[in-house]
Amino acid sequence: MPAMNCTAALAQIDSRVGDVKANLEHHLEFIDTAIAQGAQLILFPELSLTGYTLRDLAWDVALDPGTSPVFAQLMEKSRKISIVVGFVESAKNHGLYNSAAFLEDGAIRSIHRKIYPPTYGMFEEGRYFSPGKSLRAFDSKLGRFGVLICEDLWHISLPYLLAADGAEAICVLTASPTRLGGESKILDNMVVNHEHHRTYARLLNTYILFCNRVGFEDGVNFWGGSAVTAPDGTMIKTAQILSEEIIYAPLNSLEVQRARRFSRHFLDERTELVLETLQRLLKSKE
Repeated sequence: MPAMNCTAALAQIDSRVGDVKANLEHHLEFIDTAIAQGAQLILFPELSLTGYTLRDLAWDVALDPGTSPVFAQLMEKSRKISIVVGFVESAKNHGLYNSAAFLEDGAIRSIHRKIYPPTYGMFEEGRYFSPGKSLRAFDSKLGRFGVLICEDLWHISLPYLLAADGAEAICVLTASPTRLGGESKILDNMVVNHEHHRTYARLLNTYILFCNRVGFEDGVNFWGGSAVTAPDGTMIKTAQILSEEIIYAPLNSLEVQRARRFSRHFLDERTELVLETLQRLLKSKE
């Protein structure tokens, strides 16, 4: 596994619903900015190429990364900077997935399909997207990464499994909405999410890169507050709320090493005990 020593850019952008062409141009602008600032990795929010509140538009904006001209342009840019982008994936079985692609050196390094598309409260993803069925960390020239999408991070098993699979940084693409009210300048959603990031980072001794979008769609606003949390649970960079911004943060394997050696809880994790217990629990339900 290559050691991690790079600068990550988190592009907290607004996206236009269903306008892939305009969104691609917006991505390219932020990518060029990140390259000019010396970043080696740029992360975009959930469904950044399409917008979030798609409903039946999901059919029209779905992309096959292997043949899409949109991805051809992004893959060309990935020769200068590694890119993580959100999109609607058109699969070979004709299913649609809320997906994230990790692009590097002109190729697709990994695609993650959202495992837990929420369908409760204001969310209705399950009506339009199939759930992903696999999860794994992967090697990049920049280090070993994992990718999750929004609701995935609310299931404690997923970041745990990625860290157990060797991920030293977990990229989280998000379209987290909020409702504004009262005079408070502190958003409850932001407080809760950032608490989660600090907890996961500290317990797993892994970087958490949280890229949330901004803007309004269908009467709902997205709050931003993108952040990079270090392996000791320290939030080292946080974006503003409600406005577009690009933030930068260093990622270094030495920080992962230091966190795990000072506090050995993750090094001492007994995954075989977890496996044995889960097998017992599953068998008891038969």
